[in-house]
Amino acid sequence: MTSLLIISNILLWVTVLIFAVIIFALIRQIGVLYERIAPAGALSVNQQLKVGQIAPELDVINQLTQQSLHIAGKSSQRKSQLLFFVSPTCPVCKSLIPIAKSISKDEQSWVDLIFASDGEESVISSFIEQQKLEQANFVNSELLGKTYGVAKLPYAVLIDEDGTLQAMGIVNSREHIESLFNVKETGYASLQEYMQKNFA
Repeated sequence: MTSLLIISNILLWVTVLIFAVIIFALIRQIGVLYERIAPAGALSVNQQLKVGQIAPELDVINQLTQQSLHIAGKSSQRKSQLLFFVSPTCPVCKSLIPIAKSISKDEQSWVDLIFASDGEESVISSFIEQQKLEQANFVNSELLGKTYGVAKLPYAVLIDEDGTLQAMGIVNSREHIESLFNVKETGYASLQEYMQKNFA
C-alpha cells in the first residue's frame, strides 16, 4: 500500500513538471509572436503634413469656455497636445470618445486632449451634451481640420511641447489611440514607419 502511494506521488510530480515545461514553452511562444506582430498603430494618410515637421500654429476658440486656445507652438505649460477630430454623424467617433477621455486622464501630466469638429453651433452643442464633453476642450473650426489635412474621421494628431508633429493618423480603435499616446515610448509615429524600418 505504501509503495503504491509513493508511486502515485512520483507520477503526480512528473505530471506537474511536464505541465510546467509546457506552460513555459507556451509563454515563450507568446513572447516571440508579440515581438513579430506589428503594433496596431494609427494609419497615417496625410498628404499635407509630415511627422517631424513643425506643426502649423493656429489660434482657435474653445467652444465651451469661449476663450482663445493656441494650437501648436511652444506650450507655456510644457505639455503636448492631442487633437482628436470627430463628428456628430460619425458612429466610430462616438464609440471612441469615452476611450480617448479615459486614456487622456491617465496621461494628463504631459498631454492635453482637444476635441475638434466643424458644423452648425446648435448641432455641435447638442453633440457635446450627448457625449458629456462639457469639461473637455472642444474646438468647432473648419479651418483647423483643413490646416491639418484631415480628410477622414476619426483622426488624431499628436503635437509635442516644442510644437513638433509627433504622430497622426486615422484612429478606429483603442489600440490606435494608445499608439499615439505611446509614440514617445515606441519611437514609431505610424504603422507604416514600423513596417518600413522592420520589414523593408
